[in-house]
Amino acid sequence: MWSPADELQRFGVRLTDPTLLMCQGLIEGRWQDPPSGSTFPVYEPSSATVLLNCPNFSRQDLQRSILSAAAAHTSFYASTTAAGRGALLKKWNELILANKEDLASILTLENGKPITEARTEIEYAASFVSWFAEEATRSYGDVIPSSIPGSQVFTVKEPIGVCGIITPWNFPAAMITRKVAPALAAGCSVVIKPPSEAPFTALALAKLACRAGVPGACVQVVPTRDRAAASELATNPAIKKLSFTGSTEVGKHLISLASKTVKKVSMELGGNAAFIVFEDADLDLAVQGAMQSKFRATGQTCVCSNRMFVHASVVDEFARRLTEQVKQLKLGPGHEDGVTQGPLVNRSSVEKVAWHVQDALNLGGELVFGGKRPTHLASGFYFEPTIIKKASSDMAVAREETFGPLAAIFSFNDEKEVVRLANSTPFGLASYFFSRDLNRVLRVAKALEVGMIGVNTGIISTAETPFGGIKESGYGREGSKYGLAEYQVLKSVTVGSLKH
Repeated sequence: MWSPADELQRFGVRLTDPTLLMCQGLIEGRWQDPPSGSTFPVYEPSSATVLLNCPNFSRQDLQRSILSAAAAHTSFYASTTAAGRGALLKKWNELILANKEDLASILTLENGKPITEARTEIEYAASFVSWFAEEATRSYGDVIPSSIPGSQVFTVKEPIGVCGIITPWNFPAAMITRKVAPALAAGCSVVIKPPSEAPFTALALAKLACRAGVPGACVQVVPTRDRAAASELATNPAIKKLSFTGSTEVGKHLISLASKTVKKVSMELGGNAAFIVFEDADLDLAVQGAMQSKFRATGQTCVCSNRMFVHASVVDEFARRLTEQVKQLKLGPGHEDGVTQGPLVNRSSVEKVAWHVQDALNLGGELVFGGKRPTHLASGFYFEPTIIKKASSDMAVAREETFGPLAAIFSFNDEKEVVRLANSTPFGLASYFFSRDLNRVLRVAKALEVGMIGVNTGIISTAETPFGGIKESGYGREGSKYGLAEYQVLKSVTVGSLKH
């Protein structure tokens, strides 16, 4: 009998468990097709050909899902303890790790990232499930000394209710678990709209959650390309919390819609990260950090270093060493051995990188390496890893998030100048800087207007670390001990007329 997994053989991929590749949605606790029969194509980026057709659900289907999730939330929270929910998450974590290879293969096919990066993402995704399995039992309230004689005040934390989850394509596994795991730990149900570019990873993760014992109606997954359907998560009064990761433009629209029902919202939006190399930095360490923060996922991460500010006294040497490392990258399909840079997710992403490169060169930038679409990979969504020196503030790359493999190097002369330049953006998600001067480390870390900072490292995201930004990069935090509270409400209870 034919299964969707059979189609993967065209790309040289066989799944150990073919049932993980789902071409249905999870609605009302059961796997089903859209009543309309509508589908949309999901592309394999390295060949720019259709991978599979995904079910395309309607706004009415999403409304059915929300009603079902609301009923499921009530019974889920009433029938489980924090320890019980933690046990479910631990089992889900075990299943994710046990199926790492299959999940990574699905992820690579629909996202394009190299299989080694995909495996790392699956482990990263599992780490959030493991973390919140433990945090479920550590959701403490307080006893507050009352100012009124004969009274006692205490607080409790309760699940907020049904949570709408909208996730991006660049980390289709980790962005699911970073939101869904704390919601389930708190006792909430979720309705997930996965990215239309990469929906199958989310569906596979939901399949494993159900195998772990999570009720299907608590992890509903509704693939759709209907923008009105997605807006339902922001406007439906039964949705009590909306969590979105994506562009600032879309985030602002969703915030506006969500305000009509005054629902709790968390937003992880765009970035324009500064990467600063001071004159006293360890240049080899800085280059390593640049490779991690710029070229991971082919530059398609919200915390990518978008503007590299390097002190004038070391800018040429830094560029030389960075170029040596970039030349060692291998561009190609994610499943090929040795590939370290995959394709971009779609054609418009390639066109944006090409525009940023051409704009920089038109305005005086100096091309050091790359700068074009590779002719030997012309059929896919590829762009060469690129380095440009002599970048300036009037270039598009200084103002816009490239979301691609372009390292634009700006020169600076003193600390105050570079802090001003780093902060001269409406975004405030992440920044990085490299220095061996402890006083400078403390000064600059305080001065940078961002939610996350990497000092002498290009890696800043782990399950235990709060993830989120300020300014137009959004609000709310994911991961860490703060992530659970995003899915809870705080209730205070005052007991009066106590007799002694």
